[in-house]
This record gives sequence, C-alpha cells and structure tokens, in this order.
Amino acid sequence: MLQGNQPDLFTGLPNRAPVVVAWGAGTDSTAMILEMLSRGDPIDLVMFADTGDEHPRTYAFIEFFLPWLKDRDVQAEVVRYQPSTFKNWPPYKSLSENCLTNGTLPSIAFGFSSCSQKWKAAPQHTFLKSWEPAQRTWAAGGKVQKLIGYDCSPRDNIRYRQVAALDDPLYSFRYPLREWGWARDACDKRILAEGFPLHPGKSSCMMCTAVKPEELHDAPVWALRRIVLMEARAAPRLTSCEGLWRKAIKGTRTGQPRPGSMTAYIRQQELLKSADIDRIIEMAPKALVRFQDAQASLPVQNRTPLADWLQLFDALDERIFDNPDKPDRYLSTLHQAISEHKADPAEARQIAA
Repeated sequence: MLQGNQPDLFTGLPNRAPVVVAWGAGTDSTAMILEMLSRGDPIDLVMFADTGDEHPRTYAFIEFFLPWLKDRDVQAEVVRYQPSTFKNWPPYKSLSENCLTNGTLPSIAFGFSSCSQKWKAAPQHTFLKSWEPAQRTWAAGGKVQKLIGYDCSPRDNIRYRQVAALDDPLYSFRYPLREWGWARDACDKRILAEGFPLHPGKSSCMMCTAVKPEELHDAPVWALRRIVLMEARAAPRLTSCEGLWRKAIKGTRTGQPRPGSMTAYIRQQELLKSADIDRIIEMAPKALVRFQDAQASLPVQNRTPLADWLQLFDALDERIFDNPDKPDRYLSTLHQAISEHKADPAEARQIAA
C-alpha cells in the first residue's frame, strides 16, 4: 500500500473537500494527474480499479507510475472487486472469469454499463468508505471531489453529456481536461513532455467492446484465445448481439468496417489459426462446463478456482479436454495438471505466446 496523505485531511474536519482521482491508467487520466501536480493543484488520493483483465501494457505502466506518485507524496491505491458468493461455481476473481462462469459477455456488449459499475466504480467507493478523509467529510455533510479524465474529444463529449447533470449525495465531479480544453493529442503531448520511458496508451479490458480492431493485432495470443473462449461460451445465450462488438459495421457511411464478433475478425485476419479457433469453439466451452459441474458439490473452500483451469487453457494443456464422460477422472486429471502448472500465470501465458 502506497502512502502519502496530506496531514490537513487528518486533523479535525478537512478545510477543503478531499480530492480523489479515478485513474484509468490510460492517456487522459495520466495526463490530468501530471498537469494537476505541475500546477500545484491538490490531489489527495489516486485510485485504480483493477478488473483483472487490463491490457499487459496497462499493468506495465501501473508498475512504473505508482512508485512515481509515491516519490511525490501522493497516496495511490489499487482496488479490486472481491466476489464473495459463488453459488455452485468455482471461485472467480476477475471480470472475464465472472463472464465465463455465467456464460455471458460483459454488459457493455449489450449496451449497458454494469460491468464498469461492478468492477470499477463499486470497489473505489468501498475503499473510500474506509478512508478517513472521506469519512470525516461525509460526517460533516460535505462531498468528496472526484476528478474524471474526460477530454474534449467527440467521444468524451458524449460521455460527459450523459453524466454532467448527475447530482450525487457523496461526490462532486470535476473534469479538469475539459476545463483546460484538452483533447487526446494534448494529453499525449503532456505525457511525452514528462519524458517517461513508456506511454500508458489506451486503458480498457482486453475483451471490451471499446477495443478497436487494430488493437487486436497487438494482443498476446493468450488474450485472443480467451476472447474466442468467451464468445463461444456465451454463444448459446446470445440473441441481441453477435459477439463482443455487438453488431457488424459495414463502414458504408461512417465507422471502420468490422464484424460484430471478435472471433470472426481474429479468424479473418488470421491472428489465430482457424484450426485452433475451431478446436476452442468445439471443445473448450464443454470442458469448462464439466469443470464447473465437478465443483458444484464441493464446499467453497475446496473448489478449484477458475483461474487454475484458465492457466491450463493459456498453457495449451490438452488435459483440460480429457474424459468428457468420466467427470470424477476428469477432476483428478485436472488436479494433477494444475499441480504441474503452479508457476506464475504469466509463465503459462508465455507458452501460449
């Protein structure tokens, strides 16, 4: 945990509202932090909500930027949603594992935002409920000021209009980039001017509907295989959308042409071999359901986490497909395979890469 609290927020009631940054670890919110600090504007807390499915580039930048903030006496926290109820399912810890468990896609693929609310906003609010400056402010009837990194680009103009009129009883919202008239190019320039050894780029989950087609070309193989698995697992329930991109775009008027399914694009662009895609679609969802069924009768504390099964999937371990008609033997085979793959999950992904 990184500490760097401003002492005036801890002695009596604060003489101003605590200032909290909802940091997405991307270009906009990072540039906002840099400029705020250079102007001497207060920042009392920076929070990043980790869904467990961010781009590897994002995790690399977080590892760099958190110590950078600490050196400047800015408190920074990585918060996570902590699932506690699993019904009969294996325990899961990330947004993608939640979707694979339920056989669905992130809510953004259906035009909603509950995935962001559950995995981003909610864990930030949970942390703030135990953060002393927020507690003191709310007890005094005040509001915590939350900074949001919406810029002046057309896309963020739409996002801003959707939330500008909201009146939250606990938070007031400020949009510094919009106050300064900054669009994405200004944010890029601000980060480049800082001379960082790496650039945060765009932040989003690997399987987010907001991912652009060209971004899949830079995705690691394990992430592409996870996308195929997620769409295949959800396919029997999909009625209102084609896949993670919802609907196909023909590109005859505006927009970049692409299918509604990321799997279809991955196949078209040969980002994975068609035979590998076919095998995942045919075998993996069935194997995952067998794995889930094998956990149903076990106490929660004895169930194998879904992350362990996915580690085998990432490592191309064929044992995840074994014994479809013998669940008991399948479970023992899985346990043996998992015990052999207890290295860091990143190492298993290197095999897939």
